[in-house]
Amino acid sequence: MTHTLHRRGNEDSLRDDFVIFAIAAQSVNAKGIAPKFEDFYRIVKKHNPSNTGDMKKGNEFVLGDEAVGRDMLDNSIVHAVFNDEKTVVKVLKELKEADLGLSIVVSGIIHSIDQCCRKNDMKMHTVERSLGIWGKRELLPDEPVLEISTMCGHGMIPFKLVDKMAEDISRNRITTRDAAVVIAKQCHCGVVNVPRVERILDMMAGK
Repeated sequence: MTHTLHRRGNEDSLRDDFVIFAIAAQSVNAKGIAPKFEDFYRIVKKHNPSNTGDMKKGNEFVLGDEAVGRDMLDNSIVHAVFNDEKTVVKVLKELKEADLGLSIVVSGIIHSIDQCCRKNDMKMHTVERSLGIWGKRELLPDEPVLEISTMCGHGMIPFKLVDKMAEDISRNRITTRDAAVVIAKQCHCGVVNVPRVERILDMMAGK
């Protein structure tokens, strides 16, 4: 799975940005697995994620977290976003103990994820790395816009929306939190890290 792999930013910008999601192997154990996704959701919600979502239904800022967590499907992909390494360690510990039979994917800075696994006597099974952006990079928007837009791995956050939210914050037309939620609603899967969006928008708005 690569849709959370290409988040832009240096190590300092990404230090508090982790996505944990669950997926079944469609040709192996997907049939009848839906209740396990609901178990996964109950576990991650106990640890206060900044965003959650089910790829088949939508994110919590559109649906509400209760709607996200029920009536899941065998081919759901369920996501939760966290803001610190200590919480990720706790979530992985509980998921390991639950042994749900789902594949668990963690996105973030590799050495941080490695430490989270080691603290739970776990090893990373597979590691995927982003090679960055190739091509006519001069046509891309400024880096802060990219840092926000690439939080949605399916490209559903428009560059101009990010610029507008930053401008509206600078003109006191909207709070930073509300602007970040507007942006988070665009990402169907629910993998936008709202506190990180807030931080970047405030920087863009000169606050």
